[in-house]
Amino acid sequence: MKKIMIVEDEKTIREELRDLLENAGYHAQIIEDFQNSLEEIKESKADLILLDINIPNLNGELLLKEIRKESNVPVIMVTSRVGELDEVLSMSYGADDYITKPYHPTILLLRIQNIFKRMEQKVDSYQYKDLEFFPSKGILKKEEKEIELTKNEMIIFSYLLSNKGNIVTRDDLMTDLWNNEEYINDNALTVNISRLRSKLSELGYYEAIETRKGQGYILL
Repeated sequence: MKKIMIVEDEKTIREELRDLLENAGYHAQIIEDFQNSLEEIKESKADLILLDINIPNLNGELLLKEIRKESNVPVIMVTSRVGELDEVLSMSYGADDYITKPYHPTILLLRIQNIFKRMEQKVDSYQYKDLEFFPSKGILKKEEKEIELTKNEMIIFSYLLSNKGNIVTRDDLMTDLWNNEEYINDNALTVNISRLRSKLSELGYYEAIETRKGQGYILL
C-alpha cells in the first residue's frame, strides 16, 4: 500500500483528503504540528507528498526546496492561489505536479496514479526478500545465481509481488495475463504456477507461493 503524506494546515481539508486517499486504497498520513514538518516528512518515508503552499512556519515552496536537498520523493503542490508565478516556483523547486483548490477529487487521484505509474516504468528491478526481480529481462537473481522466467511466469510473479501478503484469485491472474495479451486457459495457469514455484525453490524459496483453497494464491 502506497503511503501519502498530507501537508495541509486546514483541518477540514486535510481530513477530507485523508478519507479520499484511504477510500482509494492508499495509506494517508497527516501532519498536524508544523514546527517540525521537515523531520516528520523524512521519518514518514512516504511514497508521495501532497504539499500545500500556505502552511505555517516554513511555507510550502521553501519546504519543498529543503525536501529536494535530501529526497526525490514525488511531490504534488496544492494551493488556493491562482497564478503562474506559484506554478513556476513550485516546478523550479522540484514539484512533480501542481493542482489548484478547489480541485475535483477524481482529477487529484488520477494525477497521483499517473505519478506512481511513471515511477514504476522507471524502476529496473524489484526486491523480493533477498532476490532481485528484473521484469524487463525476465530474470530472478540471488547473488550470482540467475533464473530465467517465461513471459507468463514473469507476469504472474509481477502480479503476486505487487500484491504481496494479499490473496490473489485465479481470475485476477487470468485477467492480468489477458491484459498482457497472453491467452491461457485454467490448466495452463496451474502449470505456470507450478513452474514458477520450482524456479523460486531453486533460489531457496520453497514455500514462497501459498495456495489458499477456494480463494487463490498468496506470495509470502
